[in-house]
Amino acid sequence: MRHLLLESALLPQGWARDVLVTLQRGTILSVSPDHVSSDLPVERVSGVALPGMINAHSHAFQRAFAGLAERRGGNQDSFWTWRDAMYRAAAQLTPEMLHAIAAQLYAEMLAAGYTSVCEFHYVHHRADGQPHAPASAMAQALIAAAQETGIGLTLLPVLYQTSGFGGRPPRKDQRRFINDVDALLRIIGEAQASAPSARVGLALHSLRAVPPEALEEAVAAIDRAAPIHIHVAEQVAEVEDCVAWSARRPVEWLLDEAEVDARWTLVHATHLSDAEVERLALSGATVALCPTTEANLGDGLFPLLPYLERGGGIAIGSDSHVSVDPLEELRWLEYSQRLTLQRRSLVTSEAQPHPGAELWRRALAGGAAAAGNAVGSIAPGARADLVIIDPDHASLLTEAGDAMLDTLVFSTGARAAVRRVMAGGQWVVTEGRHERQSEIAKAYAGAVRSLRQALA
Repeated sequence: MRHLLLESALLPQGWARDVLVTLQRGTILSVSPDHVSSDLPVERVSGVALPGMINAHSHAFQRAFAGLAERRGGNQDSFWTWRDAMYRAAAQLTPEMLHAIAAQLYAEMLAAGYTSVCEFHYVHHRADGQPHAPASAMAQALIAAAQETGIGLTLLPVLYQTSGFGGRPPRKDQRRFINDVDALLRIIGEAQASAPSARVGLALHSLRAVPPEALEEAVAAIDRAAPIHIHVAEQVAEVEDCVAWSARRPVEWLLDEAEVDARWTLVHATHLSDAEVERLALSGATVALCPTTEANLGDGLFPLLPYLERGGGIAIGSDSHVSVDPLEELRWLEYSQRLTLQRRSLVTSEAQPHPGAELWRRALAGGAAAAGNAVGSIAPGARADLVIIDPDHASLLTEAGDAMLDTLVFSTGARAAVRRVMAGGQWVVTEGRHERQSEIAKAYAGAVRSLRQALA
C-alpha cells in the first residue's frame, strides 16, 4: 500500500488541496482532501494533479505512416487516396514491427498525458491473408507494447468482411483485415487469456465493411459488458452509399437495427442529420472525435454544439497520430466550432464558463465510457493514473483551478506542461520523458526504416 500527498488535484467534486491518495496494486483505494499531517509514510507530489486522459481511438501502426501521405495524390487528393497509401503501409507490417511502432506511440501518449488507449485493431493476418500462429499474434504485439510502456489498454479487435455496402467482396489490399465472426472471436479469446489486465471489447470496422447479419452475430456473441466501437458517417461518400443501399443514413440505420446504448462508441459520426443528432445523444452512446485526424483527412465537422445541448457524450482520440497531444485535440474541437460559428467560448454554460475545463471533464467522462474501464478519475476504485502539470510553466504562473485548464488547453502544449505521469500506480514519465524512451526509440527507428524502404 502506498500513500501520495498531492499538492493540488482535480477530483470529481472539484479542485482540492493536500489530497491524500492511497493506492494498492495500481488502483486508488481512498482519496482524502485537506489532509493534515499524520504518521503515514507519504510521497509528496508537487504540482497540479489531473486525472489521466483517455485516447478513445487509435490505429497504432499509422504512427509510422504519419506525414507520409502529405503530397498531392492525383488531380483530387482525398480520404480515399490517403486510404490507398495507408493500405500499402499496412501490407508491410510484421508483429515485431507493430510492437516497436506501438511502444513508441504509447510512450509518446503517456508523455503527453494520455494514460489509457482504445486500440482499434484490424491488421490481423499475414500479408497474404493467412492467419498468424497464433491467430492473435498482431494483437499480442499491441498487448506487449502496452505492458512495456505501462499505458492502460482497451483492445478492440476489428471485424472486417467486405469492401462496401451490399456485401461487395474485399479488395486484395484488405485481405490482412478479413475474418468471419468465429475467427474474430478466437482472436478476442486469445487476447483475453493473455492479457488479464487489459480490457478487450469488439470493434466493427464500419457498416460498409460489416454486413448486417455479421454485425448482429458478433454483438450477440460478446460479453454484455464489453465495449463496442464502430467507424460511422466519416465521409459524405459513405453516407451517400449507405442511402443508396438501405434508403437510410448510416447512423440512422445503426440506431434502427442495433441496440445502441452506453457501451457503444461511434467514431467520427461526422455527417449527421438533425434527427440523427437527437437520437444519438439520447442513446447513451459516446462519440469519439479526432479533430486533428479529421482535419488532416478533410472529413468535415461534427455538429458538436447541438449534440452536447441534447446531452450527448464525447471522447477524444488521436486516430492516425498526425498529432499525439490531448490538448491539441481539445483545442481544435473548440476552434473548429469558433471558425464555423464566428463566436468564442462555445463549449460552456452559465454554470461552467471555462471551455478548457469543460472540454477536459467531458473528454474524461466520455473516454472512460469508451474504454469500458474505471479510468479518468481520481476516485476510489479507479486506475491510479495521474498527470502532473508544472505550475511554474510560463503560461500557468498566475492561473489556478478551471482558469488554469483554460490556459493549459488553449495556450500550451502537452510536452511543455506535463511534468510527470503515473500509469497504473507507477511513475512512467519524468520531466516529459518516458523511462524506457531510449530503448523504445531505437527499436522504433529500425521498424520505420524497414517500413519506409518497403514503401519507397
